[in-house]
Amino acid sequence: MSHTVVMVLIVIVVVIAAFLLFAASRPNAFRVERRTRIKAPAEKIFPFIDNFHDWVAWSPYEKIDPALQRSYSGAERGKGAVYEWLGNNKVGKGRMEITQSSPPSKVVIALHFMKPFEARNTAEFTMVPEGDATTVTWAMHGSSPFMAKVMCIFMSMDNMVGKQFEEGLANLKRVAEAGA
Repeated sequence: MSHTVVMVLIVIVVVIAAFLLFAASRPNAFRVERRTRIKAPAEKIFPFIDNFHDWVAWSPYEKIDPALQRSYSGAERGKGAVYEWLGNNKVGKGRMEITQSSPPSKVVIALHFMKPFEARNTAEFTMVPEGDATTVTWAMHGSSPFMAKVMCIFMSMDNMVGKQFEEGLANLKRVAEAGA
């Protein structure tokens, strides 16, 4: 009987070790990116991204928690503008700060997620004019510490965040095209 128990324990240890080695071999960084074509000039789209007050009109994250607490500080818009939030378990707590604003083509945001887990990432919005429209790209990238690698074995960051980016870009398209 004890030989069987030892063999089962060895198999369990080997499976756990293989799983942990597989997780450790995952990439050290991630990038999620989505894009859409909006029939509006970049000059009409840019202010919706460059001003955190306007995110309520299009960001999918704004609708997850109706009781979301928001605070704004720093610059009114552009570089130095800060947006902090506190919400339910799905939204958590975090802070965004615009670190680069290049009208009307690029906005870079430092993201600091505090709850439900700690993470620091970068979001980038780029706008490229193409004829009578603008291609808008929303990307997020950051490091993947070991626990994030383990979590990503069970859930895809690209699928999870990518769907929200697609929703946000569709909302942005609707709002920008209505105002164009």
